[in-house]
Amino acid sequence: MVRQYLFWCILASLGSYAVTIGPVVDLAVANAKVSPDGYIKSAILAGGTLPGPIIAGQKGDTFKINVTNYLYDDTMLTGTTIHWHGMYQRHHNQMDGSAFVTQCPIVSGHSFLYEFNTGGQVGTYWYHSHYGVQHCDGLRGPLIIYDPKDPYRLSYDIDDESTVITLMDWYHLPSPQVQRLVTPDSVLINGVGRYEGGPDVPHAVINVQPHKRYRFRLLNMACENNYIFSIDNHNFTIIEVDGQYVEPLLVDSIQIYAAQRYSFILETNHAVDSYWVHADPDSGSNSTAVLRYAGSPHAVPKNATASSLVPLNETDLHPLYPPPSRLLQENGADVELNFILGKDLTSDNFLVNGVQFTSPSVPVLLQLLSGAMTASDLAPSGSVYTLPRNKVIEISWNTNNAPGGPHPFHLHGHNFAVIRSAGSSEYNYVNPVMRDTVNTGLPGDNVTIRFFTDNPGPWFLHCHVNWHLYAGMGVVFAEDPHDVAASQPLSNSSKQLCPIYDSLPEQYFPLPPPIPPSSTTG
Repeated sequence: MVRQYLFWCILASLGSYAVTIGPVVDLAVANAKVSPDGYIKSAILAGGTLPGPIIAGQKGDTFKINVTNYLYDDTMLTGTTIHWHGMYQRHHNQMDGSAFVTQCPIVSGHSFLYEFNTGGQVGTYWYHSHYGVQHCDGLRGPLIIYDPKDPYRLSYDIDDESTVITLMDWYHLPSPQVQRLVTPDSVLINGVGRYEGGPDVPHAVINVQPHKRYRFRLLNMACENNYIFSIDNHNFTIIEVDGQYVEPLLVDSIQIYAAQRYSFILETNHAVDSYWVHADPDSGSNSTAVLRYAGSPHAVPKNATASSLVPLNETDLHPLYPPPSRLLQENGADVELNFILGKDLTSDNFLVNGVQFTSPSVPVLLQLLSGAMTASDLAPSGSVYTLPRNKVIEISWNTNNAPGGPHPFHLHGHNFAVIRSAGSSEYNYVNPVMRDTVNTGLPGDNVTIRFFTDNPGPWFLHCHVNWHLYAGMGVVFAEDPHDVAASQPLSNSSKQLCPIYDSLPEQYFPLPPPIPPSSTTG
């Protein structure tokens, strides 16, 4: 174990670099000491890097990712799962990677093979632990599915591991010790950042050639923050949102919420020089990287930051391929759900329609396969909603009594049409953007989405601020419960996860109470 630990330390010390693996690969999850912002701490890494390696494939590929758990540092969780964020997992619900929704955690010393076909999905996705707040300790990385028939392929010259840009928050304490409302210690761009009072860690550098067109893939893999992303003196054209092609949209800044992704085309048609890349978070210090044209001096850029003139507005995003008209009929929803987000003032935990989500002892998928079919029979009580098959579901959020917003909500197993966006009073039944993670806005907003129930199984809907989910801000949809068993019989390896997990002492880390409001930023 000591030799293995040293191996991971050496890998982690190599710094930030892009490694591409897959779609068939062994992926080790292990502890390592890392210092992405100059502060040394223990972390949980996939494949020995922070962020984890890019896992990539082509449209229609079957991914086979054998995850082996080598974790031993019990200041953090030592079990693990991996969620493949944005993957529909049709007929593969057991591969969704949601702890206690679709599986029990993989315990240390054991492996689990995640096997799923991507079907027709293409675009920019990511993977991360979905067990407690473990992903905040480092277990996260990009997942890219390339499209041989990309409709924008003639609009760019370069799209590879060098054009993936990851943003994430970073904490110097292990996640179980992090106060849920604390400001992150730093922001990492491509795994590199700085913290206040810390050393001058060299900036992450994005190297480009002059007079080229690059497809950059921007991912927010944070546990909490949203960021305003921009590059000095450069505009960019958005072409993809959360794995969905959109009509070209020219902007000069993107506000990107936790778990969202964008692809944009950037033309390197400016003077050969270095330019600041910005990731300005909603709390904490700003972070910068460097866009460096080949032939420019290896020096920090001149301070030429300008205000954004053409920021991204979600209502300006429209799908390249319109969704089915049935989804967009003005009065066409079959089931309407209104989720009121709130907070329990005695426990300071979050509530959805008055109920705090807590993980059940038996995963919801196993409950369904055991014959529990109604919401009243399924645990956790009050947090599971059964949905009929082949219906249009409309969801709206009331955030008036939910502090800590805006809350980015992610729906597993689906994408959805954003009928009404945050900050807007208009409903779009003509050409709303399709995505899988939406900002539900601030008090007074009424963000509304629609999706089809065409994918049997239990699927999480939750805030992607990890501290909020762990404190209760989520629900589970038991979709078409009667057809779950026929849709996807449980594999033998899936059946073995819970007996192994249940045989070990429980490792439980309750969130500490939040620090006083006067000391927080939200």
